[in-house]
Amino acid sequence: MDKNLLYEDFFDGGLPEKFLKLKDEVLKDLRENFNRVDEISELNTMKVLKAMRKLKISDAHFKTSTGYAYGDIGREKLEELFAEIFKAESSLVRTQFVSGTHALATVLFGILRPGDELISLTGTPYDTMQTVIGHSRPSAGSLKEFGISYRELDMPGGEIDFAGIKNFVTAKTKIAMVQRSRGYSMRKTLTTYDIEKICSVVKSVNPNCIIFVDNCYGEFVEVREPIEVGADIAAGSLIKNIGGGLAPTGGYIVGKKDLIELASYRMTAPGMGNELGASLGTPRLLYQGLFNAPHVTAQAIKGAIFAAGIFEKLGYNTRPLPGEIRGDIIQAVELKSPEKLTAFCRAIQKYSPVDSFAAPEAWDMPGYENQVIMAAGTFVQGASIELSADGPMREPYAVYLQGGLTFEHASIGILSAAQELQNLE
Repeated sequence: MDKNLLYEDFFDGGLPEKFLKLKDEVLKDLRENFNRVDEISELNTMKVLKAMRKLKISDAHFKTSTGYAYGDIGREKLEELFAEIFKAESSLVRTQFVSGTHALATVLFGILRPGDELISLTGTPYDTMQTVIGHSRPSAGSLKEFGISYRELDMPGGEIDFAGIKNFVTAKTKIAMVQRSRGYSMRKTLTTYDIEKICSVVKSVNPNCIIFVDNCYGEFVEVREPIEVGADIAAGSLIKNIGGGLAPTGGYIVGKKDLIELASYRMTAPGMGNELGASLGTPRLLYQGLFNAPHVTAQAIKGAIFAAGIFEKLGYNTRPLPGEIRGDIIQAVELKSPEKLTAFCRAIQKYSPVDSFAAPEAWDMPGYENQVIMAAGTFVQGASIELSADGPMREPYAVYLQGGLTFEHASIGILSAAQELQNLE
């Protein structure tokens, strides 16, 4: 079987010989990196399997519930499972969360009270969180409107300012927020080692300060999670890593029991908390997605590393570099022009299993400061554990590639994007 003929038949107009050679060269260079990813995946699979065996997960936990769903054993056991895996005291895992931002906002509004201070130790948060906070981007219903003060510590050169944290945290600081992923920036993504150091510094200044980690895109990238290294509470989305490509929607919060309780009162209502919430046919997907998550996350990381290798060799500024230790699944590539950003996203969409015929356009997405272009030909709408790419229409016109349920699909999308960029040069 002639591989070149297969590529020619699959890619419109074929794939240039130089890209086939580049692919083989990059894969050879990345062999050790991929081996390390596989080892982490195996360890995390053992972690999940151990927890599922310990808690005696049964077919009975996959039954659906409706209405108020009092005594939903599937929902209760799933939250036990998340707490066990994340080494937390308690958790909330709900399809009622519409996004990761919703879960994060639930934590902040659940814990903070008028007059409290919130700080960010990782610079300006992701665009949608800026509208939740409301200080740099005023919005109705924001924390600012409820009298919550806010400050943020810059990340000079994209690095954590550990020395600055000591002077930034004060006795009045209620929550210190840490965003693990880079968001729409080229700054450093945090590893759990970085988070552990942050927790140590913060607690040395103010032992009562609550350390809250935005864990989106970071689950199962390493063998430890934020709660294990000193964070008090963390939250994320089920349609990213932790849902394993099967969760249809939802988010999670894990952490100390008293903090989870406060968040639960915001999620539903005071006095009701986590006692309600119908599963509506989703339990098996959430359990099975969680079981798949370490492997699926590893596939996404391999795709990100491969993209870093390809685009670095093509002369683009990439973050992280191929050999760097990763804290999330995202690969950022500076494209320097709106035309290239559009071409990249359209190439990813073109070789997607869903809506491959669509041509992404930049648009005013809710919660974002600039127009955003997004390629997401996914089985679950907007699921960024599936192969997707997006970026804001602003300098340096960087694209943020994430996901890939399989490495094979990720590599196809990445090579098609490389070809499209070449066509513009």
